[in-house]
Amino acid sequence: MESWEKINGVQRMQDYIEEHLNEKITLKMLARASGYSPWYCSRIFKELTGKTPFEYIRLIRLSKAAEKLRDKNTKVIDVAFDFVFDSHEGFTRAFSRQFGISPHRYKKIVPPVKLFMPERIRDYYLNKQKGEDRMAKDSNANTVFVQVVDRPARKLILKRGIKATHYFEYCEEVGCDVWDILSGIKEALYEPIGMWLPESLIKPGTSAYAQGVEVPADYAGPVPEGFDVIELKPCKMMVFQSQPFDDDKFEDAIDEIWEVMKNYDPKLYGFEWADEDAPRFQLEPQGYRGYIEARSVRQMER
Repeated sequence: MESWEKINGVQRMQDYIEEHLNEKITLKMLARASGYSPWYCSRIFKELTGKTPFEYIRLIRLSKAAEKLRDKNTKVIDVAFDFVFDSHEGFTRAFSRQFGISPHRYKKIVPPVKLFMPERIRDYYLNKQKGEDRMAKDSNANTVFVQVVDRPARKLILKRGIKATHYFEYCEEVGCDVWDILSGIKEALYEPIGMWLPESLIKPGTSAYAQGVEVPADYAGPVPEGFDVIELKPCKMMVFQSQPFDDDKFEDAIDEIWEVMKNYDPKLYGFEWADEDAPRFQLEPQGYRGYIEARSVRQMER
């Protein structure tokens, strides 16, 4: 765990950036907000966030600008000046370099793009500490939480692989930026998922494993190039969730859930597996909340 002095210093810089995003920000201002020297504040900011303060500011400004162009009827030049770009040309170059499309064209067709959505550094470490504290209280317990949830009729926007059967094979085939593209789809019902498709939903010559995001059944918005859209019927999903874990032990948490699911008998609770009803899916492993995976079930007739 990083020292709370550094964490709080970076959090003060994040707060300052958020409050002054539409104003000029200098390293001296961030240093004053953090309580450290300009050199040290820059160093710890990159250490904890992975980005320099000005890389971070640029990414947030461009992402906020994209959201404003997407959601508001406003001129590109006005958005450029709102987010402290010196000129229309400079904003257009930065926006095009970041998103692969000019702001004028983006405003016209509004395709899904990879937005930068940073986490508050203090919240990240608080959640991490909660997970560590819970594990420390009972390091020998391997409780897995199970619940059944109803899923409505919906659509699934997904990117197929070639032969992938799991996440790492999929990344080798498709790349690791699919998740970020999916995160930019405004109408998503919840976060992106990795999934194992039932045979009926696998196209010839494509993989059983894919990544996607669920959207409302009436979704008629843009679909990223190279992605497919399929309709999913209402169903029930049995959700399995592990205890929190150290981030570097995510594979152990996944193995634990897989072992439980392999031996789990849903008939004890009046259900049976119904894998053809919907993809089996996994959420991104995050230590503070545990690993989550879900498999479709159907209520048994009495």
